[in-house]
Amino acid sequence: MPLLERLADILEPADLLTAASDTAPYLTDWRKLYHGEALAVVRPRSTEQVSRVVALAAEAGVSIVPQGGNTGLAGAATPRPNGNNLVLSLERMNRIRSLDAANYTITVEAGCILQQVQEAATQADRHFPLSLAAEGSCRIGGNLSTNAGGIAVLRYGNMRDLALGIEVVLPDGRIWNGLRALRKDSAGYDLKHLFIGAEGTLGVITAAVLKLFPRPRERASAFVAVASLDAALTLLGRMRAASGDGLTSFEMIPRIALEKAIAHVPGSFDPFPDPHEAYLLIEMTSSRENSGITTVAEEALTAAMEDGLVLEATIAQNETQAAALWFLREAVVEAQRAVGASIKHDVVVPLSAVPAFIREATVTVEAAVPGIVVYAFGHLGDGNVHFNLLQPAGMTPEAFLAEMGRLNRLVHDIAARHHGSISAEHGLGQLRNKEVRLYKPAIEFELMERIKLAIDPKGIMNPGKVL
Repeated sequence: MPLLERLADILEPADLLTAASDTAPYLTDWRKLYHGEALAVVRPRSTEQVSRVVALAAEAGVSIVPQGGNTGLAGAATPRPNGNNLVLSLERMNRIRSLDAANYTITVEAGCILQQVQEAATQADRHFPLSLAAEGSCRIGGNLSTNAGGIAVLRYGNMRDLALGIEVVLPDGRIWNGLRALRKDSAGYDLKHLFIGAEGTLGVITAAVLKLFPRPRERASAFVAVASLDAALTLLGRMRAASGDGLTSFEMIPRIALEKAIAHVPGSFDPFPDPHEAYLLIEMTSSRENSGITTVAEEALTAAMEDGLVLEATIAQNETQAAALWFLREAVVEAQRAVGASIKHDVVVPLSAVPAFIREATVTVEAAVPGIVVYAFGHLGDGNVHFNLLQPAGMTPEAFLAEMGRLNRLVHDIAARHHGSISAEHGLGQLRNKEVRLYKPAIEFELMERIKLAIDPKGIMNPGKVL
């Protein structure tokens, strides 16, 4: 019996998509860089259905491409153009299975939207801290598969740090139930870390036990103009020392990005009367009411201003003002889409190397392409710089994008010299899976390939991604 007929026996008619109009949204990535083909899109509703689908695909020699919210930036969830693929969407598996407030854990299916998990935690007077721009549409399975980061990594860590256990369907269809809600477990290899960050190349993550935290009762959000990137780094150390573990976010915004946001994103504004070259969006939080966290922020910023590190600062006086400041951070991302072609980099270096990396990379790309606009922003608190480049005035998008390979190599070589990585939170997918071999030791790829062969000997899990 043909594969599609066997799948029809497992799935509801609405969960097996074959018409081109139905499958099209699943066959391209969010940035429209990659376009693939598939025999069908399957949308199972349970781990057992995922297991049966994967087993049939393995038997038929058809590849499986797991897909969550399809918001990734490296093409990991887009099938190859050869057509011998099934896109396995987890969107139907969106149940919150349980929440254990006493254990500070929540068990969710991979198709849960991140915002749904955040809201469930809040309703239980708990906090799930992963936060990123796509939180209204990205799904937990994708967050796990790419080891998502976001704006709170400084305090809470990446998705790898937020998962206690996972459930996975292996490439032969067997189910590994690793949904353990334990904070200590030294009984052998910690297998979950093989699948978290593997971008679907070793199995299909179907559920996870995630850590919860005390719900923040107070927060202090500040928009700050700094004298230099070196001053920003010094300020980071001071704010961490002043707040203990209360410093949650420390985001960097250059003047050019703020100007583009004001010009192209309605609702954007300049918090200060005078322009400055570099800004920070800083947030401290506390799980205690009347904690004095705002006073801590004010005192730390006042001292930094007296020492010449901070030029101007404003602290939100209420939630409305805080939301307005955070709107600017998201507007910086959105504004890039309105100004022409861009070449994006998801680079991370040690915190101490961030100023030197940005200076060196800026000089290098400006010399390589005269008139290029450096648009470097991101998570200064954890060393993750989105070193994006905008096309020069008078240059066509096509001509600028033709420079992508050369500019990527220049930027990534500099990141490597500063002991960094070319992928901080976006993953490798199709975008960086070849280039990364220039920057990681051969022995790492040998070990990864051995793991891939051991777990997925037929090579059916998301081929062409990562490796």
